[in-house]
Amino acid sequence: MHPRAAEFTELASERGVDVDVHEFPEGTKTAADAAEAIGCDVAQIASSIAMVADELVVVVTSGANRVSESRLAALRGVSADEVGMADADEIKATLGWAIGGVPPFCHETSVPVYLDERLREFETVWAAAGTPEAVFPVAPDRIEELADATPAVVAED
Repeated sequence: MHPRAAEFTELASERGVDVDVHEFPEGTKTAADAAEAIGCDVAQIASSIAMVADELVVVVTSGANRVSESRLAALRGVSADEVGMADADEIKATLGWAIGGVPPFCHETSVPVYLDERLREFETVWAAAGTPEAVFPVAPDRIEELADATPAVVAED
């Protein structure tokens, strides 16, 4: 197992969570790549997207959807022009993970996390486990619990 995936597994274990990490050498950098490697629908990919909306936040959304900046702005009480993608260095420094491998929980610094309501349509979704090649299955309600996530409609229509 990749050292970063092993680190995620250990951090999750410290929280009492047993994760079943699957690694795919061909990579799971995009939601479509992950779905193809796993053999699931792209909508079952729980993409953790780091955004800035007055501070760094994580939006866990379905891989079939895009984050609506205007909806995130409304949730955060800021204008839409204040919302955008977080910088890779800021993501690494704040969350402890690199883009493509950000898990929905076990972040180095506590940040607000929003869970897209549409993920709740599935019993199991697949989320990043510390690297672009590692994912794990998890119930959306477990993401909500473990990330202290706020359920919200954050995807574009």
